[in-house]
Amino acid sequence: MILKKLVLAAAGVAVGVTGFAVSQAKAAEQFIPSLVYRTGPFAPGGIPFADGAMDYYKLLNERDGGINGVKLVIEECDTAYNNDRGVECYERLKNKGSTGAAVFSPLSTGITYALIDRATKDKIPIFSMGYGRTDASDGRVFPYVFTAPSTYWSQASALVKYIGSQEGGMANLKGKKIALVYLDGAYGKEPIPTLKLLAKKYGFSFSGFPVTYPGLEQKATWLTIGRKLRPDWIFMWGWGVMNQTAIKEAANVGFPMNRFIGNWWSGAEGDTVPAGKAAIGYKSSAFHAPGQNFLVHLDILKYVYAKGNGTTTEAKVGQVLYNRGLINSVFVTEAIRTAMGKYGNKPMTGEQVRWGFENLNMSKAKLAKLGLSGFMKPFKLSCLDHEGGSPLRIQEWKGSQWEFVSDWIEPMKDIVRPMIEASAAKYAAEKGITPRKCDGTD
Repeated sequence: MILKKLVLAAAGVAVGVTGFAVSQAKAAEQFIPSLVYRTGPFAPGGIPFADGAMDYYKLLNERDGGINGVKLVIEECDTAYNNDRGVECYERLKNKGSTGAAVFSPLSTGITYALIDRATKDKIPIFSMGYGRTDASDGRVFPYVFTAPSTYWSQASALVKYIGSQEGGMANLKGKKIALVYLDGAYGKEPIPTLKLLAKKYGFSFSGFPVTYPGLEQKATWLTIGRKLRPDWIFMWGWGVMNQTAIKEAANVGFPMNRFIGNWWSGAEGDTVPAGKAAIGYKSSAFHAPGQNFLVHLDILKYVYAKGNGTTTEAKVGQVLYNRGLINSVFVTEAIRTAMGKYGNKPMTGEQVRWGFENLNMSKAKLAKLGLSGFMKPFKLSCLDHEGGSPLRIQEWKGSQWEFVSDWIEPMKDIVRPMIEASAAKYAAEKGITPRKCDGTD
């Protein structure tokens, strides 16, 4: 069976049940489905994300009694990173609880693509945090899809800005060779249009190297890169075992780690630790900090782990993907809290949570109140902008931990936003969608 019930009841206790019928949430409880993959080829990345996401929900129930007195009921459904199973999970969970599913976080670009039309019809928001369809950032065309705090196109532009700074200025990118090693699928292909456009603008050459799922066979790719192309910089859009394999192969051909930069799904402990010393100096982007040195982590250790209710081990609290899952739950619950500010302190429907996302303001003051001061940059969403366009930083693997080695880098919004709007307009024309005006009349 795919389903696994994790109910955060009055005492905040999670109970795991596999293969049994699942009871509905009570009328005074908020039902939140959680699509995960604790199994399958990408489980090493999916597990810590799911752990961080669950621990934050547990924290809210144990410390705060839920959100404004409304308890949270969370149900995991394991997709194994498979599109068909993701759709099956969606259909099984969308009508659970007294008000139906609040929101779905697919944790997969492929599953996100598969759910957009369904969720829009069902009026349930899709929250694809830092993945999925970049053009879904245009809320006029995609009212039920949210991509905050940033997207793959924004990330690609910020990475090009970073290497420009390392080369002494953007003008010095002319004549440079930049390669992209990517998982051959919807996810891996997302940054390619942006990188091609920037290659023309700044005069560097761009080469893409697809890696077949799940990414264990890369020797031929790296021999070509190391012996023939010899690029100045390499970006990686990988996931799971592909990342650690790529790092090892890059080291085997002698490519310098400090010029090898992964995206924010290619920069976690599971990517670097297996590669040993070869990974030292490897870099990746990030839109939030690593580590457990934030007030929210202290509360999780106090209210969840000290009571024997942790989802993982204390040592893993604060790892990169744990923090990624945690912040996903923060955005989900703050969207619900925002919706309650308009509709009242009761379980929210998907349509109401959609409004909450569209009016979400993760301000500096709010982040501080949540115990996340300095954890990430503030952002704000709107009817027009479902992304936020948050900046990123570059982190580097030092052998035992990740450390930031850059300031915050703003994406090239003047380039990315027109691309988003053009792509969204094309999608609207193909689907026969009349875009919203976003002037308060629709």
